[in-house]
Amino acid sequence: MIRNAYCIPVVMAIALVSLPALSHHSDRMYDLDTTITLEGVVSEFQYSNPHAWLLVDVTNSDGTVTTWGFEGAAASNMLRAGVRPGDLAPGTRVTISGHPMRDGRPAAEWITTFRQDDNKEFNPRSYRVE
Repeated sequence: MIRNAYCIPVVMAIALVSLPALSHHSDRMYDLDTTITLEGVVSEFQYSNPHAWLLVDVTNSDGTVTTWGFEGAAASNMLRAGVRPGDLAPGTRVTISGHPMRDGRPAAEWITTFRQDDNKEFNPRSYRVE
């Protein structure tokens, strides 16, 4: 009986500590009902964990430039999907699609990218088995 009295608080503490890990992998910040497609130039490819980021400079209609961040998968998953660090080097012109941030910031969940010079497609999440 005493053993059970100690187990319940321990299990509850473990459950509470693990909640932030679950929220980290949430995609609630993205509007999954909306897909945007932009053209721009890669400024940086952060091929890292826990999530890769592709930064793309997009020229707006007024001539100003906005850097958009596209969140990809983990580097190991990107590699399995056939996306390698040198595929999207700085200066590469791309057409990129993603689910935009709900709050309007220039960032999105990365869906697919086409390199403009050869129209090669890069899908960072194609490693998934649905």
